[in-house]
Amino acid sequence: KKAGVKFSSHKSRADIAEISIGVGAQRVSLIAAALRCYMNESGGPTSSLANFFKVSSDHIIIAHDELDIPFQAIRIKYGGGDNGHNGLKSVTSGLSSSDYYRIRLGIGRPIGEQDPADFVLKAFSAAERKDLDLFLQRGIDAIELLITQGIEKAQNSFNK
Repeated sequence: KKAGVKFSSHKSRADIAEISIGVGAQRVSLIAAALRCYMNESGGPTSSLANFFKVSSDHIIIAHDELDIPFQAIRIKYGGGDNGHNGLKSVTSGLSSSDYYRIRLGIGRPIGEQDPADFVLKAFSAAERKDLDLFLQRGIDAIELLITQGIEKAQNSFNK
């Protein structure tokens, strides 16, 4: 939304925008979606969008929070299990497949005895908010690189 892309409401409980990324022969049109639900309910809207736009799971990219990666770190992968992430479990169930791309946005683990479920729902600290815009821009860059250059190039750039 910050880049001036106009999102509109879709019946699938998502706001969507048709955008183009890349240049020249690598220019690609795509649908960006911001779901209007909790991550653990995202399988239904994701499946609805995939069916509406006739997109197979192997052409879907899910950006999600990741406890097992330090804050601001980004990892890219294709397929795999849900690692206890209820949102990924919901998406995998909704798509009837785990064969989709994941942009794993590190939020780190809670310190002490805090319940991870509470941790992922709490607001970012003032220090974290200061870095959030850059972190999210890097996430967008990871998605664009994955789409225009492929998974190997994207992983080599971000999975460090």
